[in-house]
Amino acid sequence: MPTVTSKDGTKIAFEKVGSGPAVILVNGAMSYCRAFDTTLEDLAELLGEYFTVYDYDRRGRGESTNTEPFTKVREIYMEVLWEMFRPIEA
Repeated sequence: MPTVTSKDGTKIAFEKVGSGPAVILVNGAMSYCRAFDTTLEDLAELLGEYFTVYDYDRRGRGESTNTEPFTKVREIYMEVLWEMFRPIEA
């Protein structure tokens, strides 16, 4: 799974599906991209026909890391989402 790195060094894992205008899916509090519930994965596939869909693992969940100390501000901080729109280097 590709990752982007936030300003504080946290690696955020994400998946990208489809093409078109961007849509960002945000998993629930204790969930992540590849959780047992595939609802958002299924939704990403459906939306991918019309949009570029980003589904990401929030800090400390799934394949994303976390940088201490935990704060709600960093948890919801959108800076890392903007990083997903930059080209991914191979």
